[in-house]
Amino acid sequence: MEHPIFGFIGCGNMGGALARAACAGPAGPGQVLLADHSKAQTLAQELGCTACTNEEATRQSDFLFLGVKPQMMRDMLAQLQPVLAQRAGQLVLVSMAAGLTVATIREMAGGDYPVIRIMPNTPVQVGEGMVQYTAQDVSDAQLRDFLQAMEKAGRFDPLAEHLIDAGSAVSGCGPAYVCLFAEALADGGVACGLPRDKALEYAAQTLAGTARLILESGKHPGQLKDAVCSPGGSTIQGVRELEAGGLRSTVMEAVLAAFEKNRELGKQ
Repeated sequence: MEHPIFGFIGCGNMGGALARAACAGPAGPGQVLLADHSKAQTLAQELGCTACTNEEATRQSDFLFLGVKPQMMRDMLAQLQPVLAQRAGQLVLVSMAAGLTVATIREMAGGDYPVIRIMPNTPVQVGEGMVQYTAQDVSDAQLRDFLQAMEKAGRFDPLAEHLIDAGSAVSGCGPAYVCLFAEALADGGVACGLPRDKALEYAAQTLAGTARLILESGKHPGQLKDAVCSPGGSTIQGVRELEAGGLRSTVMEAVLAAFEKNRELGKQ
């Protein structure tokens, strides 16, 4: 596919962030269409791409991102079924709706269309997202075009669909948990006398640097933790308090709770 067109129905936080990534990538803003009742015009002017209706985006796109909430998906796709039927075999539906399987998206769309199901997280806004994806009836060339066009969004990883809900419970919901920890870490610094702006900077950079260290070193987090904990030192005393407070168990329970909710969304 020489010059694929990427259409976005829904330009909220996630849809808008992915549209930005597409505009910054090889596709460029000239190949991006935005459809959203309230935000498409403003975002299109900012990014230099084209605002249009849902029907126009469906008619023209090679990849159509479905960026509406799961509970809104059925009604939206029902309205587009006549246009989708005319495009059979010519476009790929890209769903980012939590809990909705490829089979469900196809049923709502009224046909066995090629589908890429993605689970992005909010760091796509700064090009550092973690995006799981699963593809069905998508050609190798189409998948290559998709991944190349979205490379500015962050890291993409293929995942079997039955594991998507679990992946989302870690990386999709994880930024909220990380932000809670960052806030608490900074609050501790403030309690020790640091100015808040410096405490937040130190906490955020520490999280960013440690995450990169985990990814690039290939070492287990426990090994990296042990490297900081000198015998009788201050870090091990802090770790002792975190263990006493049940940090690891609480985080595990949070992931499991999010996973169960993802499964419930798929049954609605």
